[in-house]
Amino acid sequence: MFTVAKLWDKEGLWVKDGLWDRLAVLVSGLCLVHCISTIAFVAILSSAGGLLLDPLIHEVGLGIAIALGLFTLGRGVLEHGYIMPVAVGSLGLGMMMGAITVGHEGGHGAAEIFYTMLGVGVLALGHDLNYRATH
Repeated sequence: MFTVAKLWDKEGLWVKDGLWDRLAVLVSGLCLVHCISTIAFVAILSSAGGLLLDPLIHEVGLGIAIALGLFTLGRGVLEHGYIMPVAVGSLGLGMMMGAITVGHEGGHGAAEIFYTMLGVGVLALGHDLNYRATH
């Protein structure tokens, strides 16, 4: 259980202890669920694969991940001064960006999924390091 340290920070943004890092880890988990469910749905219902493998879903998801990463990891380094969470999180985001460039065509779908899941895991580790450094 967590306690509320303060309701508003200097910029007027609503904060709780680790709220944004926990939200970012949740989004990373949802990304993993999306990757695994896409594999399962494609195997079961090939017609559903077209919607779940739409590149727009991945581009929007990556945009959300970058925005949350910039906000939470950037705020964390200003708060605690440690650069390691930002470095690890940036590596994870870079893996995810690289995975998007691989694409689904030509039998590269498995590589894209693997590198995306690896990047999501590394990004979640960066958020966990950020949370631990803050608390």
